[in-house]
Amino acid sequence: MELHQVRYFLAVASTLNFTRAAEMCNVTQPALTKGVQKLEQELGGQL
Repeated sequence: MELHQVRYFLAVASTLNFTRAAEMCNVTQPALTKGVQKLEQELGGQL
């Protein structure tokens, strides 16, 4: 688990929107999605 993955998840949770969360984190939406997916895999479940 990496800190940026947690930040991505928190941004999605606060905005409820992957595009806006990506803008907040200054990354592309696909990069944010991959980060959240990797976090889900590492934690063993859907977030």
